[in-house]
Amino acid sequence: MRREVQWMEWGQGRGPRVLLLPGLGARGSGFQALAHQLLPWARPILVEYPEGEAAACGAGALARQVLRVVGEVDAVVASSFGGMVAAHLAAAGAARGVAFLGAFTRTEHLGVRGLAIGMMGPIARWARPGAVAAGLAAWTPVSFARVPEVVPTTALERSSTWHRALAIRGEAPPPELRRLPVSCVCIQGTRDVLVPPSTVERLAASLPPGTPRHLLRGAGHVPYFTHPEACAGLLRPWLAALDAAAAPEVESSAA
Repeated sequence: MRREVQWMEWGQGRGPRVLLLPGLGARGSGFQALAHQLLPWARPILVEYPEGEAAACGAGALARQVLRVVGEVDAVVASSFGGMVAAHLAAAGAARGVAFLGAFTRTEHLGVRGLAIGMMGPIARWARPGAVAAGLAAWTPVSFARVPEVVPTTALERSSTWHRALAIRGEAPPPELRRLPVSCVCIQGTRDVLVPPSTVERLAASLPPGTPRHLLRGAGHVPYFTHPEACAGLLRPWLAALDAAAAPEVESSAA
């Protein structure tokens, strides 16, 4: 059982370090396809969250754990609840950019769905999500072998989701990023039934003005899993701009 955040950095190049954050009950391994797409020009970092009772902490505490083991990164690509963790990291100055993939930084961005976020724990624990739930989240059939990458399937994963969901309401939300020097981008699936497209407008209002918003036609709640090439295509210019902006800072430090 994981009591702390586990992580693995892919690639040894000089590209930006890109942290990939899963949602409430998803596995970090679900980001592997996107990580492969990013490898030629970035150093993706996959993480797995703590499990069991160790998961009983909100996004802020989880962000501090991630920062302690991973360190500062250039960018974060966050799915769903991972957006809350990413916002805490950005507010702490630990990330220069955040890409939100069907994500949110505050539960109120979800509208009425935000009132029921605590129910995700009981649903995971007692409804025992499987292939049907994974297919609904992805908005496409998911092979049985890959279902665990989308929804919590083991008793330990269901318990972890239970603890994590209940802890969200027990902490203060992350600061808004609107006035912070952080580069953001929003990517949203048009078929996302868990974090609907209407979320993007509420999320964008809390982000720096001019933050780009992209809709992926036919994509569900996990576009990094179902549409890795399309996500990478949208992330590439954004990451390139982040990398270019960092170059003058490095040259200035060297001088």
